[in-house]
Amino acid sequence: MDPKSAFNASVCIIGIAILLIHVVNLLLKRGRRKDENSLLIFILFTILHFSLYLTFTLVKANYTSDTLIISAYTTFFIMNNIEVLLLFLYTISFVSYKKKTIEIIALINIGIFFIYTILDIVNIFNHMFFYAENGIYVRSKMMLFSQGYQFIAFSIILFLTLLDKKLGISQKIAFLVYCVLPIIAIILQNMLPGYAIAYLSIIISIEILFLFVNMKKNMMLAQEEKKTKEAEIKLMMSQIRPHFIYNTLASISTLIKIDPDKAQQGLDEFTEYLRANFSSLSETGLVPFKDELRHIETYLSLEKMRFDERLNVIYDIQCKDFDIPPLCIQPLVENAVKHGILQNIEGGTITIRSYEKEAGFVVEIIDNGVGFDVNDPKLKENKHIGLANIRYRLSTMCKGELNIESEIDKGTTAVVTFYR
Repeated sequence: MDPKSAFNASVCIIGIAILLIHVVNLLLKRGRRKDENSLLIFILFTILHFSLYLTFTLVKANYTSDTLIISAYTTFFIMNNIEVLLLFLYTISFVSYKKKTIEIIALINIGIFFIYTILDIVNIFNHMFFYAENGIYVRSKMMLFSQGYQFIAFSIILFLTLLDKKLGISQKIAFLVYCVLPIIAIILQNMLPGYAIAYLSIIISIEILFLFVNMKKNMMLAQEEKKTKEAEIKLMMSQIRPHFIYNTLASISTLIKIDPDKAQQGLDEFTEYLRANFSSLSETGLVPFKDELRHIETYLSLEKMRFDERLNVIYDIQCKDFDIPPLCIQPLVENAVKHGILQNIEGGTITIRSYEKEAGFVVEIIDNGVGFDVNDPKLKENKHIGLANIRYRLSTMCKGELNIESEIDKGTTAVVTFYR
């Protein structure tokens, strides 16, 4: 194999290997965006293009003819144009112009593409771009004009990307490089015939495009998603914090009528608790379980003052050195008390248990209250305080899940698992 063929084959092999990595990356991604589907098609076609050119390079090293040269190069000329067309389609799926504007530009672009495709086919008969002589590829005087569609399409892509106000500087530069580098390569290739410089430029350009356009957008969307989730969590916490404080104060208010001394004790205890722990109530990140446990102890202490023997509390805390979303256990305890135990005239017992297992940490809230039918289609989760809220924060903020088992007249068990 001569040096030119060896260079071209190496470029194709390296290009195919690199592009296959990107294909796997895109195929494995869940919820691909429209622009990523366009990028995937573009890269897959580029792999096909490189594979055909590699095959041609290897075949030409052992066999050549005028027919092979004409057929192969006509195919590659058309494929070059298709590749740029696919880049254009990827671009219009990425930029943020009005739909009507994009449709008009796309129509013009596709029209020019078909004109040049027809010219490539006509070249087979009139040789205005190239011809073959004794199995050797020969350029005609109008050879540079054969790349006309690529120059036009790259210009349109540059126009669309550079004027798009929503694209970042790095994204605009990436599109600029992709458009300018192949044009420079095409000019160099006409000066250095036989070397697939344009193919090398395509590899470099796609890498820049993938890193600074697609990955940049992925990072931006990830940041936006994170901000959205944080906003949702703050909203949920803003809803659940006043609920906890209101219910505690309501318990104290009831005690004032029943037992003023206990009410004073409860108010003092709650005041001291707020003074020491108000910062944790405003927390939207993970907090130590031991802090949440203090919330629970305060709440149950006040409820115990109010209902006395109707409410029994058992703590079985085997571990507490782990972090959880704030106020994700206390509402479950409140559900157990209000919707379980206190629905029985004689009351009942609530058990708070925590322990460690191989998969992570577990917190159980067990009551022997009235229970309910978990399979009842009429059951509304909002009857119980924030179950959907808790499940959302567990799945969003940490690797956690909530499972509830209940049986009528026997009680309810809520199991919260925090996976490692």
